Amino acid sequence: MAKLLLATGNQAKLKELRSLLRDLPYELVTLPEVGISIKVDESGNSLEENARLKATIFADKSQLLTLADDSGLEVDALGGQPGVLSARYAGKNASDSERIDYLLSRLKDVPWEKRSALFRCVIAIATPDGQVEFSSGACRGIITLKPRGEQGFGYDPVFYLPRLGKTMAELPLEVKNQLSHRGKAARKAYRVLERLKEREDI
Repeated sequence: MAKLLLATGNQAKLKELRSLLRDLPYELVTLPEVGISIKVDESGNSLEENARLKATIFADKSQLLTLADDSGLEVDALGGQPGVLSARYAGKNASDSERIDYLLSRLKDVPWEKRSALFRCVIAIATPDGQVEFSSGACRGIITLKPRGEQGFGYDPVFYLPRLGKTMAELPLEVKNQLSHRGKAARKAYRVLERLKEREDI
């Protein structure tokens, strides 16, 4: 069976991707499983650039079809910040809780009705010879006044979905994957990967 490299070191993200892509006709493998330990500097100015960087570098290194993503939280009251800097918003080595605390401190005087936000995800699928295809997804929500929930990762505990009355971190994985930015992007990527496999089998 052909292999698909899931190019992330984030175990929570890897769990989501494995669940979303589990029915594909590929063997899903990880960076450690193919002997890769390098880190890619996410120096791009957009989610698309960072996803492409990771996918193409790891595809070249592994000589495998490779999937990488970059995600960001865009808060309207902050002019779209943190955006592409979401993972480094409170400093390069900050923890999820430190990033959340910093975000909430920036929003401490912003009323509930103005705390709208968008989660965005861009997935890049790269071949070893450098061809890249993208898929993307987005999810709207509201930034809460304090964290809620123990599931998920990143900004999930403060990303509230009004129609469910819960934050992303209060949702079971199966429900989150149906609604999340990454889930929407992954379902589009699924179709791309199926097409690539069909082309390979011709």
